[in-house]
Amino acid sequence: MSLYLAPTAAAATTTTTTLPRQLLPAPSIDLRRLERRGMALPLPPAPAPPPPLVSANNRHAGAKHKAVVVMGATGTGKSRLAVDLALRFGGEVINSDKIQLHAGLDVTTNKVTEQERAGVPHHLLGVARPDEEFTAADFRREATRAARAITARGRLPIVAGGSNSYVEELVDGDRAAFRDRYDCCFLWVDVQRAVLHGCVARRVDEMRARGLVDEVAAAFDPRRNDYSRGLWRAIGAPELDAYLRWPGPGVDGDAESEGERDRLLAAAIEDIKSNTRRLSCRQRAKIQRLAKMWGVRRVDATEVFRRRGDEADEAWQRLVAAPCIDAVRSFLRTDDAAATVASDLAVDGVVPVFAPAPAAAVAG
Repeated sequence: MSLYLAPTAAAATTTTTTLPRQLLPAPSIDLRRLERRGMALPLPPAPAPPPPLVSANNRHAGAKHKAVVVMGATGTGKSRLAVDLALRFGGEVINSDKIQLHAGLDVTTNKVTEQERAGVPHHLLGVARPDEEFTAADFRREATRAARAITARGRLPIVAGGSNSYVEELVDGDRAAFRDRYDCCFLWVDVQRAVLHGCVARRVDEMRARGLVDEVAAAFDPRRNDYSRGLWRAIGAPELDAYLRWPGPGVDGDAESEGERDRLLAAAIEDIKSNTRRLSCRQRAKIQRLAKMWGVRRVDATEVFRRRGDEADEAWQRLVAAPCIDAVRSFLRTDDAAATVASDLAVDGVVPVFAPAPAAAVAG
């Protein structure tokens, strides 16, 4: 299911902020795989979106820029919403997933494909070597650099990804330098835990069908015993280690040996599902803490994940995309975020949308 639109003229070429050590090229488009993932095929080119709206405070030297931060547990649709917003407001996406920062294992890490990007430029996606350490401070530095380049082009930075420690470092690290430069609109796509856990299980099965096991097997190194660094922390790599180390059936290829192989694979897939569910719980708990600190608009996408096909797309548009588009539109237009929250965006059980502005602002 998807609301991804065709690329606009302004965003026809996908660009990626790269570090000197970038590795793999962008993945090729596979329409058959896209259909299997339940994503919509590209539509005819849509009209170019209007330029990003800028508040009166941003029309003079020294004013702050605007940025949007999309948060949510794994599998809740953060990437989809980021693309929806970028297409509507002339934005570019900055990846904040610490595993997707690394090159390789695109299926295992569930990187957004070129087709799913719909022509929206994505930054910090697959830019670090698999074995390389990329710290939260590294992310803050590179994400800030990407945001500056995006705003210099008159476009809207949209930070999206599941590594909330990275997002926290970007927003509050280095003496909150990012918030001295940017007013931030925080959006949280949430799904009830029981529903999300069921979706996680189905997604792992879909990833397996798209080649997760073969992908990890192709990258497997029997000399590797450390899964605590870089890309190899990705859920899926350590869980498949015992299966990939299985020596194979004996000379006679007896059924008992083949049964052991199947058992190891089934256990690995179940561990992947279990560990992904645990990750989603940790992510949600972290977002709840950050929401109290920053002021975050929560949108409930549970109903989307209870439906299928066109009904799911309709629910996404009504319950997630439309409210978030309204929130960002108001955020870009108003100088008084608190007044906007109170008058236009009040929702039961939702905390305010916008980050409190620091006392002092520096030149943009």
